[in-house]
Amino acid sequence: MNTLLTCSIPLLFSSLVWSGYLEYDQNVLIPDDWTHAGRVDPTEELQLTFALKQENTDLLEALLMLVSDPVSSLYGKHLTLDEVSFLVRPSKLTQKVVHHWLQSHGITNCMTVHTQDFLQCNMTAAVAEMLLPGSKFNRYIRDGHSLVRSSAPYSVHDDVHEHLDFVGGLHRLPPKGQDISKASYNGEKKQSETGVHLGVTPAILRARYNLTATDVGTAQNNSQAVAQFLEQYYNPADLAEFMGMYGRSFKHLSQVERVVGTQGAGKAGLEASLDVEYIMSTGANISTWVFTNPGRHESQEPFLQWMVLLSNMSDLPWVHTISYGDDEDSLSTAYMMRINAEFMKAGVRGISLLFASGDSGAGCRHLGKENSFRPSFPASSPYVTTVGGTSFKNPFKVTYEVTDYISGGGFSNVFKMPDYQASAVDGYLKTVAATLPPRAYFNTSGRAYPDIAALSDNYWVVINRVPVPWVSGTSASTPVVGGMLSLINDQRLLAGLPPLGFLNPRLYKLKGQAMFDVTEGCHLSCLDEQVQGKGFCAAPSWDPVTGWGTPNYPELLAALLVE
Repeated sequence: MNTLLTCSIPLLFSSLVWSGYLEYDQNVLIPDDWTHAGRVDPTEELQLTFALKQENTDLLEALLMLVSDPVSSLYGKHLTLDEVSFLVRPSKLTQKVVHHWLQSHGITNCMTVHTQDFLQCNMTAAVAEMLLPGSKFNRYIRDGHSLVRSSAPYSVHDDVHEHLDFVGGLHRLPPKGQDISKASYNGEKKQSETGVHLGVTPAILRARYNLTATDVGTAQNNSQAVAQFLEQYYNPADLAEFMGMYGRSFKHLSQVERVVGTQGAGKAGLEASLDVEYIMSTGANISTWVFTNPGRHESQEPFLQWMVLLSNMSDLPWVHTISYGDDEDSLSTAYMMRINAEFMKAGVRGISLLFASGDSGAGCRHLGKENSFRPSFPASSPYVTTVGGTSFKNPFKVTYEVTDYISGGGFSNVFKMPDYQASAVDGYLKTVAATLPPRAYFNTSGRAYPDIAALSDNYWVVINRVPVPWVSGTSASTPVVGGMLSLINDQRLLAGLPPLGFLNPRLYKLKGQAMFDVTEGCHLSCLDEQVQGKGFCAAPSWDPVTGWGTPNYPELLAALLVE
């Protein structure tokens, strides 16, 4: 990200807060890795997403916490999509004002969702620029991907301002994917050591986390999902080959149940292959869906498109794992707050959302002579479960785990610390007070993450029919945790219990019970004199590198089967 002018953006927009700008603090700078390919033809058709102001979001949050807290009488009493829609759908006035505004510009080709809080409308670029004063639509290209975005902030008419949260399709170019294939070892060391394994496979994960061959799904009403963006595709032949190589010791499925979106015809992506192969081998024999970016819809924000889908589908898998994130400071507050409401809508329906914590440690934001850590969103959302990463202490044996130095973690600069984690985080801050980074680098009152972790280092993945070693990142640990939660859901459903839903309130009440505590290692941060590349370090109990640690599956199952 080009951050040369980032610090000036809030100042630039401070005078615009009450002048029709919905996202006055949105960073509109185009990252250096995107190439400008010219202005969009005025007659080109765009699709924009209008996020209508929702009703009762305070009540939605309160309900989410009640249905997610095991001491509540409402625990597990999740809402249906119809009930969520009744709760949050925009007021009749909001719907009338927004529709009238669009129609007055000749915009009639619109689709809504079941909850009526999103409108997706098609229009020409010329009409879009008239509708949203200030916007200037351009085409940008990176690595063969072409996207249309506005190079300038947009505004809306004053009469509409209070009825919208934001308009999607103008800003937020997708972040560049992490390099999730890192060759950590040299060849000599691999040859000289003798150990149990040379890389993580489903068998190694099952050995470490104490899953047996009988720990597979059997419930008919259980399912899980991964979400992919930026035209990341898995290859069914790769999945079948992976399961043939690594799934011989346990019952499993070798085909995805459903693809939501459009699978591309090109080569498989490493990210998608990793996610699908490991959620299906950990959450073995459980019906699995893949949500995929539906091709080159250039004016859509792929992550937002996935969120819109969740608001429009009454039948959804119970566990979703997502390896996607962006810097908090690159996103508008209005956008993040609304996305949080979408997470709450999913959680109150009994859906567990797991996000990778990122692969940049604590991150680093360079602000002239002053640096600070750089939280990632959605990892920093209080309404999702965020998964960090670990490595084996001895990379060639099934030993205890230590911090993976890339594991994302830290404290949000936008969202306050939720009550469910306040005690755990306070304990960490007091325990390691003498060795904490300078307080100027992080916000001690912000939502702290991750919540949980798993191995994230040196995985084997089959891609384009070839086994590839040394694939690493929290993109690996997240589907592994997701698969284990799916197995626990399986047992809950068979026992007549509701699915886990939003896990965090219950996870933090366990206080580390049923987890392998990770107490060694630190992760990356700013390379400067103050912190010298070191962020936070693991510690007994919860920490902002590995959360509560990694799951001891049979103990976690026992703990989460108790009502």
